Amino acid sequence: MIRNPIDIASRVSPELSGLIETIINRLESDEPVTLATVRSFIEDDYPAEIDEAEHLHHFDTVESLVDELGELIEQFGESAAAMDFVYAFASEQLSRVIEEVVSDESRDNPPTLATIKESLGNGLLGSMVGEGALEDDEADVVVPELDNLIDRFGADALAEDFLRYE
Repeated sequence: MIRNPIDIASRVSPELSGLIETIINRLESDEPVTLATVRSFIEDDYPAEIDEAEHLHHFDTVESLVDELGELIEQFGESAAAMDFVYAFASEQLSRVIEEVVSDESRDNPPTLATIKESLGNGLLGSMVGEGALEDDEADVVVPELDNLIDRFGADALAEDFLRYE
């Protein structure tokens, strides 16, 4: 399987990116999932999972995803790792936390996910809740979400890459 050194996930529509991630999670294979595997799943298994009414509603969507996937395969090859085409964004709450750490002018290097985790351990969540930047219930989801991003992308991934701008 070929690993792509460039940020190819940013070239994928959010719909296809989400579908690829769903397929990867559903297949739970010991073998890495490739773009060819994703295409096979979409063409053979995906339409069967949609009931008749939903299929009529989503037909154009499935077709456009197949077309988009075909273009990616043409550009990157069938053996490209499907995970490279999944893009993750932080939730609004985690984005606020990341922005808080990024805006710290005393920092020499851009913060990584590990830096964010360290900041949370040093009381950042409590201070953001105290300032009203986060609600108590919002703070509860930040740590598990951050742990999930670290598991998927590694502790050294740049935190800014996951900011959600809406």
